[in-house]
Amino acid sequence: METRKIQQVGGGTYTVSLPKEWAETADIETGSVVDLHTHIDGVLVVQAQERDTETISHVTLSVPHAAPTCIERALRAAYAAGVEAVTFEAPDELSDDQHCAVERVARNLSGVTVTESTATTLTVRTLLDASEVSIRQSVRQLQFVALSMHRDATAALTDPAVPDGQADRDDQADRLYAMIDRYFQRALARLDEVDALGLTRSELFVCWTTARELERVADHAERIATIVDTIDAEVIDDQTDAEVTSLAETARGIVEDAVRAVVGDADVTAAQAALHDRDGLRDDIEALDRRLFESETAAYRLTHVLDSVARTAEHGGNVAELALRTAIREGELGGPSTEDFLDEPLPE
Repeated sequence: METRKIQQVGGGTYTVSLPKEWAETADIETGSVVDLHTHIDGVLVVQAQERDTETISHVTLSVPHAAPTCIERALRAAYAAGVEAVTFEAPDELSDDQHCAVERVARNLSGVTVTESTATTLTVRTLLDASEVSIRQSVRQLQFVALSMHRDATAALTDPAVPDGQADRDDQADRLYAMIDRYFQRALARLDEVDALGLTRSELFVCWTTARELERVADHAERIATIVDTIDAEVIDDQTDAEVTSLAETARGIVEDAVRAVVGDADVTAAQAALHDRDGLRDDIEALDRRLFESETAAYRLTHVLDSVARTAEHGGNVAELALRTAIREGELGGPSTEDFLDEPLPE
């Protein structure tokens, strides 16, 4: 890093010299025009116009013999990479299966629509603008979907009458995460994208990491639902049912408290409570797991449910640790609200 002294020209404009080596590398000379990008986190970026790092706006892919699954992967990858439009073309004709694959993926991605369809070409565009997106609100929605999946999956353990909407909600969770991931990736390449989202770079990173953890919570909810379908509810005694229900509820509370702290709906004490509860839950799950292992009548598949409950809590703990790091970086720790946490005695 180099430093430069700010000077003032004619009592008005402030000026700063550019490093010669950088200017020569960027082919900048007297009279060249550069772009200045100011960010809400106080950063000013100087960019040579001919070195524009914006993401590719439109790509064309030739798929004469591509399988529908390959086309699906390509479209999802282009969406995640931040591409605004993708055209699939085949010299002879796109098959019905290829058309269906593109339309199916487009329906499951936020803001994506098929804008042009012919026998040989198919164009898909993302019409959602960054200024219309609330990353924090999307994280809140993803948390709601993931935890509702988790709640119904564990409730179905002893109540087969619980409605099964896991597949639809899993698709919704995937759609929300894909959108957050897309704008995070675009922000890495476009200097104006972070400001359009109304976040600093560190805030966007925390939200993206939180969304990734929540997607995994949704995956564990789906896993629990799959396992529950193979367990006979009659073999689960009332005590075990109550313990599993309580542990799962605690795990969801850890995730909820952690996310509230990350998105600004609660202060850092919520993250501290989540970490405290996570540590206690580890011991409780281990104790129940040991009892199930030693029991001759317990359904052994319950240990897989407990594993997913434990992992759910760990993902919540990861989010809480993000919130704690943010609080330390921003100087929020050390006040009256955190004294109890900081003064907590070490375990014996």
